[in-house]
Amino acid sequence: MPLPRLLAQFNKRVFNPREIKRGDRPVLTHVGRSSGTIYRTPLDAFPIEGGYVFVLMYGSESDWAMNVMAAGTARLTVDGEEIELTRPRVVPRDEVWGLLPAGTKPPPAFLRVGHCLRMDRA
Repeated sequence: MPLPRLLAQFNKRVFNPREIKRGDRPVLTHVGRSSGTIYRTPLDAFPIEGGYVFVLMYGSESDWAMNVMAAGTARLTVDGEEIELTRPRVVPRDEVWGLLPAGTKPPPAFLRVGHCLRMDRA
């Protein structure tokens, strides 16, 4: 059971702008699937060979995940470097967790987060 949508909406309006301004976290730039608006979403981005993995804390129905899936591409900014990503796909968490850097902590078990979004470097 991913985190509640109400929390996602709060984070989108309050937490995310603050995190982007701080500049400490990776930021995923993506295009709105209906509006065409460019959005920037701070996320934990886990590097793996050939791409990145994002934990779907709010499930695959979160706006940013649906936008990326619809567009088929996004840009990730990590430490000032912009990386073009393609081929987004929702995968079982267990399929990719072993590929993440050693010591990466999984989401708390009570959240029952079972999927991640995997993307390849362009």
